[in-house]
Amino acid sequence: MGPPSSSGFYVSRAVALLLAGLAAALLLALAALAALYGRCARVPPSELPHRAGLDAAPSPPATPGEPLPPGRTRPTREPAVTATTGHGRPPGPWDQLRLPPWLVPLHYELELWPRLRPHESWAPTLTFTGRVNITVRCTAATRRLLLHSLFLDCESAEVRGPLASDAGDGTVGRVPVDDVWFAFDMQYMVLELGGPLQPGGRYELQLSFSGLVYQDLREGLFFSVYTDQGERRALLASQMEPTFARSVFPCFDEPALKATFNVTIIHDPSYVALSNMPKLGQSVRRDRNGSAWTVTTFSTTPHMPTYLVALAICDYAYVDRTERGKEIRIWARKDSIKNGNADFALNITGPIFSFLEDLFNISYPLPKTDIIALPTFDNSAMENWGLLIFDESLLLMQANDQVTDKKAVISFILSHEIGHQWFGNLVTMNWWNDVWLKEGFASYFEFGVINYFNPKFSRNEIFFSNILRNVLSEDHALVSRAVSLKAENFTETSEINELFDLFTYNKGASLARMLSSFLNENLFISALKSYLKTYSYSNAEQDDLWRHFQMVIDDQNKTLLPATVKSIMDSWTHQSGFPVVTLNVSTGTIKQEPFYLGKVKNETLLTHNDTWIVPILWIKNGITQSLVWLDKSSKIFPEMQVLASDHDWVILNLNMTGYYRVNYDQLGWKKLNQQLEKDPKAIPVIHRLQVIDDAFSLSKNNYIEIETALDLTKYLAEEDEIIVWYAVLVNLVTKDLVFDANSYDMYPLLKKYLLKRLTSIWNVYSTTIRENAAALQDDYLALVALEKLFETACWLGLEDCLQLSRELFKNWANQPENEIPSPIKSVILCYGIALGSEEEWDFLLNMYASKTKEEERIQLAYAMSCSKDPRILNRYMEYAITASPFAFNETNVIEVVAASEVGRYIAKDFLVNNWQAVSERYGIQSLVTLMNIIGRTVSTDLQITELQQFFGNMLEEHQRLTVHAKLQTIKNKNLENKMRSARMTAWLRRNV
Repeated sequence: MGPPSSSGFYVSRAVALLLAGLAAALLLALAALAALYGRCARVPPSELPHRAGLDAAPSPPATPGEPLPPGRTRPTREPAVTATTGHGRPPGPWDQLRLPPWLVPLHYELELWPRLRPHESWAPTLTFTGRVNITVRCTAATRRLLLHSLFLDCESAEVRGPLASDAGDGTVGRVPVDDVWFAFDMQYMVLELGGPLQPGGRYELQLSFSGLVYQDLREGLFFSVYTDQGERRALLASQMEPTFARSVFPCFDEPALKATFNVTIIHDPSYVALSNMPKLGQSVRRDRNGSAWTVTTFSTTPHMPTYLVALAICDYAYVDRTERGKEIRIWARKDSIKNGNADFALNITGPIFSFLEDLFNISYPLPKTDIIALPTFDNSAMENWGLLIFDESLLLMQANDQVTDKKAVISFILSHEIGHQWFGNLVTMNWWNDVWLKEGFASYFEFGVINYFNPKFSRNEIFFSNILRNVLSEDHALVSRAVSLKAENFTETSEINELFDLFTYNKGASLARMLSSFLNENLFISALKSYLKTYSYSNAEQDDLWRHFQMVIDDQNKTLLPATVKSIMDSWTHQSGFPVVTLNVSTGTIKQEPFYLGKVKNETLLTHNDTWIVPILWIKNGITQSLVWLDKSSKIFPEMQVLASDHDWVILNLNMTGYYRVNYDQLGWKKLNQQLEKDPKAIPVIHRLQVIDDAFSLSKNNYIEIETALDLTKYLAEEDEIIVWYAVLVNLVTKDLVFDANSYDMYPLLKKYLLKRLTSIWNVYSTTIRENAAALQDDYLALVALEKLFETACWLGLEDCLQLSRELFKNWANQPENEIPSPIKSVILCYGIALGSEEEWDFLLNMYASKTKEEERIQLAYAMSCSKDPRILNRYMEYAITASPFAFNETNVIEVVAASEVGRYIAKDFLVNNWQAVSERYGIQSLVTLMNIIGRTVSTDLQITELQQFFGNMLEEHQRLTVHAKLQTIKNKNLENKMRSARMTAWLRRNV
């Protein structure tokens, strides 16, 4: 699956804002479905009324006159079907998250018939029917069969066997099915048999079923409505990972239960059907009304888990090419194909496959690859073998994608999903607790692929920006989780879905990178080749991977480790957080301690007692030194000592390949500061980044003084790398500081201090924007950092920034084809409104109404909150709660106004008069969010009391207690920020 919000899995602000609403809607839908499911399941199939949409095309098994496939017979009697929850059944294997080991699936014959027709007024749901014949091997005598099924109605169930090859006389027996019932809470279908299955025997489970397809719900089967060639059209696709295959067909839905699949899709003749394998053949089937449907069959898949089964039914066009004799097709809307939007992705896909084939010395095993671009796929992508599914925003270039990081984004995501063809598809984790084995390594190899095709890419700096910085800012010892978890700790399916997070992707990639750095790339790749070859078409656990690394280490004597690979890496994967490694340059002593958010003075209160086995690559005076290991809490390395009187300096964690932060004693930081002021270029870019980011993070969390971090910024007038400036600005000019700065004396001092140093880098990029913005297209780090640079320059009142904002906004407003460069568009729109009048605001409102893309609408909605006119902002909030509910659905306007510079002062009064309407429009949870925003300036108990009284009338009794606790937390945080700001202000006074 595509990664989360960095390096691949790019989650838009739209998705972030809608997440809470979507989750609530999903819970309601699931509850409604559970009720419906329970009612339907208790009715014997023969008594089931026809559901809407099935009258015209009934379930194939229920149609008496319809021929069945060869070897298929109808049941002589229908088993009873019931549904239970955990409270209405005796204890048994259905109470466990994992399937019992009685049956091993070998092969699926799967037929699916979604009732999707073109040119219809599509309802929010469609129906589908299907049947599946599952060949299984019995490993233990049992009268009970368990397999996964969720939201499916069972129409019929039979068990045939032992199959002919197992019966000496060539006959095929039948095992009676006495009862079928569902353990709904654990998502099981249970078949109670009239006789036992015999160990070693092969049997065939024959199941017919029906279910619902939801619009744009990316779980199981779903359909999307979109516009192409001026017409509304619909397509259907699937998303099975991690546990949604069971909502499409009854199956053994665990990653280790691999099998082969023959897929058949029944669809409207005007549509194309796609699946994992090439099309094998087509025929015609007629429903009970005589209407024709096309039956498309596909070749047999390799052994693979259920989560990789994929299908799509669409009216799309494609572009194709051949790479090493295998066809690659990219499917998209016909308009997109005609406009060449898929050409870039097509041209890089084949070479990425070839690069990874050569790297791992294992050929891609499927005969073809289809990649389909869906109108919406939650800004994500999925690596299904042979049929990769993408959100079109992550695969297709648009005409206005001239000055964006779009090519890099497409390259990263494609590299990630293609990497999964080896990590995940060919070799699959045994259970979801080790999902990082596929997601972490796919994320890591994104950068190897990109660097191979773009040698000028700053690989270390990009890895830091996309992967490392995000996860280091979220990971800490007490609250975050380990990368690899114990399988037995899982008790609910929902816990599996939660594993697809920053730690699985970003921390997993970072640990893979650290492993590669202390072994060297050749040993690293050799071990992975051995691992992939050994476990091809099978499953592996983390320890299996470590064994193959150990084998490679044992076969040579150049690279020596202080412990086994397992011991080293388990210390990183089996515990949460990461260490702070502190070097005392006066003594050469290095110590490690867990990193905590807001380190407390009394560390006996903390419970994280473990240490890490830490590889320390380091440089002294710019020269790389030999690798050393910190395998206990502290150690002395005399070679790291420096004298106060000399000009030596030391930096630990070469290229930031280690997953830790580095602290120094006072002399160590002083030496680095002196070197930056004397000759910053002597310190490599990645280490200027590192020193800044480590210092500000450590100061924020009480490991060092804020003054130590600020001292490191004195040299910035000489800094010409925009990515280093980015690290400075995101750490220094934070949201809290921007929100609160006007309450203190800091703003004029900070303005004077930063503008004096910022002018040089500003002149470089403002000139480029004015004269040749297209030149930025290939400068990925600039595209990442420009928004923060422009945002800060304008916030500080740099006149040239304000003037450039006016120019770009005016040119765009007069002629919308004069696109504002994408990296700075949000800033320009905001300041265009802030510096403009009601005329500019009305123009943006009209633009908002004309846009259909969610991301564009969100960008415009945020920009409209930048007005400095209270009357306009009040009008904006009035419009938000009184206009059609389809307006501003992507954005909570009251929240964005409350977070703006002027809006914070008027949102509170607006709430007093309109809280009921706001609650109805955006939900009661919005009031809690607004409380957090408005409470940013709270620093006294009196202010807390006032806000409690303010919100008290709007909230239920149980919510008031939560609000009080939140306000106390906000107050404490604001007091800390106030003290920090006071110290920053004092430092600025001394240094301006």
